[in-house]
Amino acid sequence: MLASAALVLLMTPGLAFFYGGMVRAKNVLNMIMMSISAMGLVTVLWVLYGYSLAFGNDVSGLFGDPAQFFGLKGLIGGNGADAVAADPANAVDAVAAVHIPLVGTIPATVFVAFQLMFAIITVALISGAVADRLKFGSWLLFAGLWVTVVYFPVAHWVFAFDGAAAEKGGWIANQLKAIDFAGGTAVHINAGTAGLVLALLLGKRKGWPGTPMRPHNLPFVMLGAGLLWFGWYGFNAGSATSSNGLAGSTFVTTTVATAAAMLGWLLTERIRDGHATSLGAASGIVAGLVAITPSCSSVNVLGALAIGVIAGILCALAVGLKYKLGFDDSLDVVGVHLVGGIVGTLLIGLFAAPQTGAAVAGLFYGGGLEQLWRQAVGAGAVLLYSAIGTTIVALIVKYTIGLRISDEGEAAGADESQHAEGAYDFVALGSGSVIGRHSSGREE
Repeated sequence: MLASAALVLLMTPGLAFFYGGMVRAKNVLNMIMMSISAMGLVTVLWVLYGYSLAFGNDVSGLFGDPAQFFGLKGLIGGNGADAVAADPANAVDAVAAVHIPLVGTIPATVFVAFQLMFAIITVALISGAVADRLKFGSWLLFAGLWVTVVYFPVAHWVFAFDGAAAEKGGWIANQLKAIDFAGGTAVHINAGTAGLVLALLLGKRKGWPGTPMRPHNLPFVMLGAGLLWFGWYGFNAGSATSSNGLAGSTFVTTTVATAAAMLGWLLTERIRDGHATSLGAASGIVAGLVAITPSCSSVNVLGALAIGVIAGILCALAVGLKYKLGFDDSLDVVGVHLVGGIVGTLLIGLFAAPQTGAAVAGLFYGGGLEQLWRQAVGAGAVLLYSAIGTTIVALIVKYTIGLRISDEGEAAGADESQHAEGAYDFVALGSGSVIGRHSSGREE
């Protein structure tokens, strides 16, 4: 579980490379900083009250008791008075001083660390929707408020099972019984909705969509996709919280769906555009990972293949919606994470196989529409709550310190205007023009 937590943490630097390569050269450091800063900010909030809000005893069906584990109270340390020295003469065995609280079969502190990484990556995902134009200070304030108001409560609904970390958990997991094994709703629908709302409130980048804003470093994008795929095994298989058959099956279904989604995306590009691109391969990988996240424990290999292909095709088509509908989702957070999360969550209602770990039958396995409506309600509830919560948080930031970089700062680039740095020494290179040249036609 510690290794799985480390793998999930690696996903955030992987995302930083993925997003960093997709922006123009003058914004790459800012894009990376948005992901890396989430690692610091969310960690502090998580150990103070975030874990308690997510996994404390349920309060009115909304969130966990924020005081129950405040500062990880009762989870770290021990009771020295419980220690008993060995006394062989009187047949007394030694008793350890520290009694370790458990969540299921693992130490609570390990569970704390594992779930922390989910919170970090969820916040970082949002940043792709607002590339090039959000003030860094505003990002930090937004991220801190959003993870508190939106993510922690939703994580409680979805991940807090009765009797695990606390006696009473969240309503989606325990009353609705919608299946979300590793975060299709709590992570991807949640972050995708937040990205859409924030992009709408922030407005379009200057010159978009008329001015080409293409990825400046496709090798970065491919590297990021590879790191995300690698780290995702901790995300999905690690959510089994044990080294068992369930972990093995989720590992396999995750691999199969990801591969199928990549091929589905490339096929869609080939038919639609006449060529398959490296950016399409990387995006297809992420789309498949997103879609299989909620369903990896509830589908067999054929179901994983179907979910992967469907997600690859639908997400490849969905990334074009921003041009038709006029919202500037810079790096396709909506098309990949919101759409992919919805697809993966709903398809459980069709492809869930009763012989899998979830032991639920979808429509195609004789279960009727029972699980499908549960999945739809869970997805819809998270989407609606995220939309409302994100709107409130973003408006608070907008009307206090402001959201958007100045026109001059945006023209100069977020690296220079927000961090007084540049990723590349253009003078040493001889010309800045080589940095932006690539073969893909898709813009950020």
